[in-house]
Amino acid sequence: MSSSTAALNDSAEKPWLRSLQRQELEELLELQDWYSWRSLIADWSLIAASFALVGRWPNPLTVVLALFLIGGRQLGLAVLMHEAAHRTLFRNRRLNDWAGNWLCAYPVWGDLHPYRAYHLQHHAKTGTAEDPDLGLAAPFPVTRASLRRKVLRDLTGRTGVKRAVATFRRDLGLSRGRVRRRDAAGLANLRGVALTNAVLFGLCALAGYPVLYLLWPAAWLTTYSLIMRIRSIAEHGMVPDPADDLRNTRTTLARWWERLFIAPNRVNYHLEHHLLMTVPHYHLSRLHRLLQQRGALEGACITAGYPAVLRLASSRPKGASPATPTPGPTETALTQRPPF
Repeated sequence: MSSSTAALNDSAEKPWLRSLQRQELEELLELQDWYSWRSLIADWSLIAASFALVGRWPNPLTVVLALFLIGGRQLGLAVLMHEAAHRTLFRNRRLNDWAGNWLCAYPVWGDLHPYRAYHLQHHAKTGTAEDPDLGLAAPFPVTRASLRRKVLRDLTGRTGVKRAVATFRRDLGLSRGRVRRRDAAGLANLRGVALTNAVLFGLCALAGYPVLYLLWPAAWLTTYSLIMRIRSIAEHGMVPDPADDLRNTRTTLARWWERLFIAPNRVNYHLEHHLLMTVPHYHLSRLHRLLQQRGALEGACITAGYPAVLRLASSRPKGASPATPTPGPTETALTQRPPF
């Protein structure tokens, strides 16, 4: 049974599906490899341009700009790794998994294969106590002071260092619970991240600026942490109804600068991704337009811009009771990236 046929068979249970015609659904689900190559080239080109910017004009302003650009593109690579987890990056499965790891996951200290099983549980159990990503968004809203402290921890590298330690423990097989690797654990799990980062360092050295490589781990420890936090809050934080498919996940309508720094590769269309998780990233904006034009997103969780999301995330009055804490290991939020 094709993906489009299976989706249409669900239309009785999912009224929003009835607004899509079969041909439209088939077009939305069609994989077009050149789009994925374009996304990969765009991400790596922006990363190269960030390195070149600092190499050509080294000063604090260009370094800060490069750190935010690189952090956003590190998320972009993680988004494409997530595409590979859904087998929507490339039509050929071997290419899909190879590119998902070596061009996307390994450079940002991820691993496609253990992530895939973990992430599909998130889709199956979204917003329930069995959702492995629940702890990432459950504490919100918080006070403005609390959010400022979180942002400070991210930008000073404290969150990143904790994530690095937790990820190292996970790859060595020392973690327990939901974040424990189910496959073989040991130093071999670090081979991919070591090799890809060695290549990055080698390219910087060949260009005559080996010190530029430090921008990569610096961004991973700082701006990448902040951008991941903002994205996680936007996707599942402060949602109106965890039991409603249209209201347990948020789409954020992003401006050009938000797409550049915070929401690469259409990751902001998260509601649409949860509605039809086999739609590739380059068709999500069209899916959003079709559903919106036909009134299928009436009452859905859609927010205009990430500043509005952050205002909502920091809307708890000082002295008010915090959100109910979510049980489970705190390592989850540190080691499973990205929770889509």
